[in-house]
Amino acid sequence: MSYETAVAQMYALGHELAQTPSHKFDLAHMRVLLAALGHPEKSSASVLVAGTNGKGSTAAALASILQAAGLKSGLYTSPHLVHINERIRVNGEPIGDDDFALLHDVVGRTAERLVTEGDLPWHPSFFEMLTAMAFEHFARVQPDVAVLEVGMGGRLDATNVVEPRVSVITDIALDHQKYLGGTIGEIAREKAGIIRPGGVVVTLPQLPEANDVIGNTILDQGARAVNAVPYVPPVSPGSGQYLVANGQWPVVSGRSGVGQRYALEVRGEKILVESPLAGRHQLRNIALAIAAAEELHNQGYAQITPKAIERGIRETRWPGRFQVVPSDGSRPEYVLDVAHNPAGAWALRSTLSAAYGERAVTMVFGVLRDKAVAEIAEILFPIAEQVIVTHANNPRSASVDEIRQAASRVAGDIREAADVSSALEDAGRIAGRGGLVVVTGSIYIVGEAMRRLGVRI
Repeated sequence: MSYETAVAQMYALGHELAQTPSHKFDLAHMRVLLAALGHPEKSSASVLVAGTNGKGSTAAALASILQAAGLKSGLYTSPHLVHINERIRVNGEPIGDDDFALLHDVVGRTAERLVTEGDLPWHPSFFEMLTAMAFEHFARVQPDVAVLEVGMGGRLDATNVVEPRVSVITDIALDHQKYLGGTIGEIAREKAGIIRPGGVVVTLPQLPEANDVIGNTILDQGARAVNAVPYVPPVSPGSGQYLVANGQWPVVSGRSGVGQRYALEVRGEKILVESPLAGRHQLRNIALAIAAAEELHNQGYAQITPKAIERGIRETRWPGRFQVVPSDGSRPEYVLDVAHNPAGAWALRSTLSAAYGERAVTMVFGVLRDKAVAEIAEILFPIAEQVIVTHANNPRSASVDEIRQAASRVAGDIREAADVSSALEDAGRIAGRGGLVVVTGSIYIVGEAMRRLGVRI
């Protein structure tokens, strides 16, 4: 089977959320598939990361720390920006096309046999297939630790078949309410489903409703909580712990444009955190990654030293999250950021304010129709002098008419573009050479913009 055929067959399965929810949310079916494959999910130690926002950043930072420590580091994330291979990585390198095609063939044939024999009621979903392929890849290349980002929820997510060394729960907010529940407490119960009896849970204080659910689950499961608060620097810009310029939130130039720099103490040793992940919200994600790395050290991974943590954070790559594409003199400066729910929109707005102050913004925006489009628009549109709404090449994308209708309460000039390429051309013309264009909304909008701008993943 060719790589192109494998990818086409994967996409032909359709998106999880377009299917009957029970087709995705049934771990019994996932376990049947993995048993037929010889239980590849049991081949490597793992860390499982769930949450609404920040779980990808946390997973990427932790995987980078492990690699900096000299460990072979696996990373499984979703969704992808440009190429599906991005989701499965070892030591930062995505799975190769030939390996992807081979594993798709292995998992696909196994699934077809199970359906034919009546062991599965239907073919595994897109995410179940890809998760099984990731486990199979890790079983073959044997990373020391595989860091797994939960796709959605936690309790019934396909990744939740592993027995993780550490479970990590990032910030919980409202998203995917149709599938996870309409309140913070209901969503937290799904996320807390990754907590194991007698296991280890790394988390931070959250909204009271989420804290109650997570705390009670930890007690019920007899798990041990690890609080990442010691690794969150004080948020006061006047703190002497920061290297602050001009009294502003500490930002530094880096591979992805802006980031932050501050001192921490890890295991009695001072380290300098120089992170390419920009924004105050990323302080929490970095802290969770450090705390998880420290817990793995305590479990016997002695290679994870404070210096390895320092280096791993500095070398973290997580594209499309406040990623800055500098002006080359002929086009504007671009900020690419996935902000697909209200919490992410507030994080983007805060980070833009800290990094760019009152600089004029031209915004390219598109989002999936199952998101809180009106609320996201009400948060982001007021900070832009010009908003250009568009849609990605994805059947779940909201049309420009749907976005305009949802944003009807937002004052300001809203233009329309037929596609991302046209939106970028309009934005570049409006912003000019010295201007600032912010591309945001769904990961699909950001991914298409990266392809159009020639940004390397």
